[in-house]
Amino acid sequence: MAGQTGASGGSRAVWGWCLYDWANSAFPTVVLTFVFSTYFTKAVAETPESGTALWGWAMSAAGVAIAVASPVLGAMADRMGRRTLWVGAFTAATCVFTAALWWIAPEPASVLPCLTLVAAATVCFEIATVFYNALLPDLAAPSRIGRISGWAWGVGYAGGLTCLVAVLFGLVRASPPPFGLDPAVAEPVRAAAPFVAIWMAVFSLPLLVWVKDPATGAAGGLAAAAGGAFRGLRATIRAWPKDARIGRFLLARMLYTDGLNTLFAFGGVYAAGTFGLSLAEVIAFGIGLNVTAGLGAAAFGWLDDRMGPKRVVLISLAAMTGIGAVLVVTSDVRLFWGLGLALGVFVGPAQAASRTFMARIAPPEAVAACFGLYALSGKVTAFLGPAALATATAAFASQRAGMATILAFLAAGGLLLAAVPGTRRG
Repeated sequence: MAGQTGASGGSRAVWGWCLYDWANSAFPTVVLTFVFSTYFTKAVAETPESGTALWGWAMSAAGVAIAVASPVLGAMADRMGRRTLWVGAFTAATCVFTAALWWIAPEPASVLPCLTLVAAATVCFEIATVFYNALLPDLAAPSRIGRISGWAWGVGYAGGLTCLVAVLFGLVRASPPPFGLDPAVAEPVRAAAPFVAIWMAVFSLPLLVWVKDPATGAAGGLAAAAGGAFRGLRATIRAWPKDARIGRFLLARMLYTDGLNTLFAFGGVYAAGTFGLSLAEVIAFGIGLNVTAGLGAAAFGWLDDRMGPKRVVLISLAAMTGIGAVLVVTSDVRLFWGLGLALGVFVGPAQAASRTFMARIAPPEAVAACFGLYALSGKVTAFLGPAALATATAAFASQRAGMATILAFLAAGGLLLAAVPGTRRG
């Protein structure tokens, strides 16, 4: 089983690994979700509608690149070793592309450069995460992997929110803006990008310094590793019938991850449209949801090690399905707030324990390749959740009907996962 040997550094390595989640969560929170995506649609693109569509296409293109590249690069990393070095290289590339967003002026001429930089940064961010996740099995004994994954996920939620608060109040809403930044050309908003790049670079250092994985890769250079990677990846996939856990788990995760991603993408739209929440209230609700998800991920890490990751994911999916069923029928705003924040408690554990399960069932010689396939399973059908929601919403002229499709993805993923053979610890 993975987790017996590998990365060294003891508790410092564990904390360094967890701090990386604090570091990299700034990118999706500030750049992709709250600040720079909004700046692009409202100030760079010709209209908010065209900006939204173009941003969506850019993210789709990035998703395709991630789905294609992640398994192969993961297999190459398994052959060449030095996963920490791969994390550092792709994190550095993410920082460079992100920092370059400073030059995106509020004018339509900046549309293509902005989308190119954001897509490139997103691809590098996700690939770095593949190698980061692949370090997990070697950090500690198998009996502690669950809590480490949960701690890191909770730390990540906290890091993303802390960076967001710093950007909002230190740059975007600061009056007067610091460092002589000119609001007339959106410099306080544009400065968020290099701030995130610096944040990622600084807080990634503990992982790069403290986490030491053995350089046991095959000789022969990059070309030989690439050729061996393709052969090894094919061998890994062909071996699945002998141990069906990996393939079945990735299929189950593909479904419930579609549901989770759609929930985060459209939760704010549902809150505003059905319950009449203002933009400020939607942002407050989103922050609250991230807080409860982070606390849930950290708290359930202990249960992950005691009960096993499969059981934690199943409990989380069942709870989210049940709570979600009430949320799509209730009209009480206070109940929506209470149940919505309660639902967040189970979002974090579902994500963190999924990572733990992959770490437990991946063959030690193909951990990074399996996490590449793990990334693929989170991207290859990402269009299904939003498509189902849009179809149901249009067919029934009801946001509630659209949101109900999310429950179907969560339930279907849970049922498939229930049939996946567990590990010694579930």
